[in-house]
Amino acid sequence: MKRTLSLVVLAVLLALPVLALADEAPLTPDDVQNNLNFVWTLVAAFLVFLMQAGFAMVEAGFTRAKNACNIMMKNMMDFSVGALAFWAVGFGLMFGTTNGFFGTSDFFFSGATGDGEAWNYAFWMFQVVFAATAATIISGAVAERTKFSAYLVYSFFVSALIYPVFGSWAWGSLFHGSGWLEGMGFIDFAGSTVVHSIGGWLALAGAIVVGPRIGKYTKEGKVKPIPGHNIPVASLGVFLLWFGWYGFNPGSTTTGDSSIAIIAVTTTLAAAAGAFSAMLLTWFKYGKSDIGMTLNGALAGLVGITAGCANVSAPSSVIIGLVAGVLVVFSVLFFDKIKVDDPVGAVSVHGVCGAWGTLAAGLFDSAGFSMHTIGVQLIGIAACFVWALGAGLILFKSIDMVIGMRVTAEEEMTGLDFS
Repeated sequence: MKRTLSLVVLAVLLALPVLALADEAPLTPDDVQNNLNFVWTLVAAFLVFLMQAGFAMVEAGFTRAKNACNIMMKNMMDFSVGALAFWAVGFGLMFGTTNGFFGTSDFFFSGATGDGEAWNYAFWMFQVVFAATAATIISGAVAERTKFSAYLVYSFFVSALIYPVFGSWAWGSLFHGSGWLEGMGFIDFAGSTVVHSIGGWLALAGAIVVGPRIGKYTKEGKVKPIPGHNIPVASLGVFLLWFGWYGFNPGSTTTGDSSIAIIAVTTTLAAAAGAFSAMLLTWFKYGKSDIGMTLNGALAGLVGITAGCANVSAPSSVIIGLVAGVLVVFSVLFFDKIKVDDPVGAVSVHGVCGAWGTLAAGLFDSAGFSMHTIGVQLIGIAACFVWALGAGLILFKSIDMVIGMRVTAEEEMTGLDFS
C-alpha cells in the first residue's frame, strides 16, 4: 500500500511541470528565432571575450620573460577599465541611446531605451568585447616600456571616447544612432576599420610617443632584433584568436540563421591563406620560414576578411588573405626601418591590414564592382587614420606631459614585472 502511494505521489510530481507548461501559450516561430538570436549573440560575445586571452598570450610570447606578468596585468585591466568606461560613456556615444544625463535604466550616462530591454543587455555585451579588442591592440605596440598608470588612463579614454566616436560614424544605426559613413554606404561588417584599424593607428601613435625600447636600434640606426621568450605561448595565443574570430565575424550577424555559415568559411579561408603567403614569403626571402611572421600572417588574414566576410565569395576571401599575409611582412619591415618599435607587429596586423580589408570589401563586393563603393571605402579608411592617429597623439602626449608614458631606463632594464 505504501509503495503504491509513493508511486502515485512520484507520478503527480513528474506531471506538474507538464501541467504548468500546458497553461502557457505555445512558442511561435518568431519566439524561437528571437531566443536563438539571443543565444547566438551572447555565445559569440563570449568567444570574442576569449580573444583577450589570445592577445595576452601573443604579446607575452613575443616579448621578454621579465615583462610577462606586467603584460598579463595590462590585458586584464584594459578589459576591466574599458568595460566600465564603455558602460558609463562609450555605449551612449556610439549608439545614440542618450535619454537624460544619468539615463533611465542600467547604462550610466545613457539610458537603455527602445523596445525589448533584454536585447539592450545582449547587444551591450556583444559590443563591449569589441571595444575591449580595440583597446588591447595598443598594448603590444607599447609593450616593455610603458607605465602601468599611463596604460590605465589611455584604456579608459579609448573605450569611452575614441573608439565609440568612430564607431558611431560607421555602426550607429545598429541600435538607436546613425552615422555619416554608413549613410554613404560604407562597408565594414565586423570591424576591419572600426575595431582593428582604430586600434592599429592608436598603437602607432602610442609607439611614436613612447619611443623604441632600449637596445632596439644601434647607434648606426640598424635594427637589433629582440626575440620573444616563448613562441609556443604566442602560437597558442594565435590559435585562441582564430577561434575567437568565429564569434567576431559570424557573431556580427546577431542573428542565429544560415548566414553565419558562409561567414565562417570566408573567415577560415582568409586566415589560412594569410598564414600560407607569409610563410612562403619569409621562406623565399630568408631561406627558411619564420614562425613569428607566419603567425602574424594568419592574424593579418583574419583582420583583412573582417570587413567583407559577409559580402565576398570564398575564392575572394582566399585572395584577400594571400595579399594580407604578404602585406604584413613588408609592413613590419617598413616600420622597423623608420624606427617605430612595435614588438608584436600590431600596427601592421591591425592598422595596415585593417585598411586593406576595408578596401577589399569594396573591391570584391559580391554585389558588383563600383567606383562609388571604392571611393566610400577610401574615405572611411582615411577618416579612421586621421581620427585615430590624431586623437591618439593628443591623448598619449597629454598623458606623457601629466604623468609620463615611459618607465625609467633602470626599470626597463630590470623588467616591468619587478618594478
